[in-house]
Amino acid sequence: MLDESLLDAPEALARADRRGLLRGAAEAGARVRTAARHAAEAGIAELKPEGRPRSVLIAGPGTAAAGVADLITALAGASAPVTRLESTGVAPAAGALRWSLPGWAGSVDLLLITTTDGTEPGLALLAEQAYRRGCNVVAVAPQRSPLAEAVDGVHGLVVPMASAPFEPDEAEMSAASPGALWSLFTPLLALLDRVGLLSAPPETIEKVAARLDRTAERCGPAIATYSNPAKTLASELAESLPLIWTEGMGAASAGRRFAAVLSELSGHPALAAELPEALPAHGVLLAGSLAAGADPDDFFRDRVEEPERLHARVVLLRDRPVGGLSAAPAARELALSHDTPISELEPEEGNELECLAELVAITDFAAVYLTIAST
Repeated sequence: MLDESLLDAPEALARADRRGLLRGAAEAGARVRTAARHAAEAGIAELKPEGRPRSVLIAGPGTAAAGVADLITALAGASAPVTRLESTGVAPAAGALRWSLPGWAGSVDLLLITTTDGTEPGLALLAEQAYRRGCNVVAVAPQRSPLAEAVDGVHGLVVPMASAPFEPDEAEMSAASPGALWSLFTPLLALLDRVGLLSAPPETIEKVAARLDRTAERCGPAIATYSNPAKTLASELAESLPLIWTEGMGAASAGRRFAAVLSELSGHPALAAELPEALPAHGVLLAGSLAAGADPDDFFRDRVEEPERLHARVVLLRDRPVGGLSAAPAARELALSHDTPISELEPEEGNELECLAELVAITDFAAVYLTIAST
């Protein structure tokens, strides 16, 4: 259950946030600037690529690495194929995970390695394999980690992962923590801009940081729930199964990340799907036992011992519309026809990266509030 009174008690929220998640979300803009500086200091701006890579391969464990791969696919997938290398192993532990290059990978391909840990021997072995194949390798990993030492200068280029001194170890190690995504993603934006796969010059990255700052001001713990989109979303999702419907490539990536972060941080299940395919895929859930009208309130139900049943709630995430057809009206009609409440998020005007950053930031804040205030 969600303690809604806690949402409007900033000092109590701070005390309850033992993993530093709120402050990590609030300082996402600062993390982007630090990561961009690390990329510049590592020499990314001085690289002189000999044309675009044929394909981009991405490897790394956890929610942050998966989110980075998803975002890069959305932003650069039209310029070159983007493939995430899935890990294998007997356990989700750093020492047990292994990655392998596809048989076709070679000297015209680019391997990106992202990790918030850096102790995975499987990633070091992957970098060695890529070096033997002639692949270009760029890794973003914690400074002075075993992976950074294994890759730097011999097998590829290493960018130290941006970190914040305030973060306790548990938050820093969590791949789902709000700051982890931007620490890993920002240097790769600068790199992919340099090799011509997308447009992310320094001024664009600064706009992303500024948008994250403004979003943090709107969604911070001092802002009351009624005017705070992240707190409002968190309170709406309490005791519900979020069906996250997305429209647009950037929104699709943000929606999948939202579902993953909700699950990993708060233990709150969620399903994400893209419109219009989401309508037939999730329509049966709205008509079944999860529908709001499927379980009329029982007068004799014990309100303490028998909590209200879980019902679906639609969360509609959309990129800024650029004209053309939209499935949003059909999505609203389907939800409302089954008495299912719907929450909608659409970013303010800006470039593609700014809009994406805003959606990620608001949903990250919402997941954090749901995590901290759930009892």
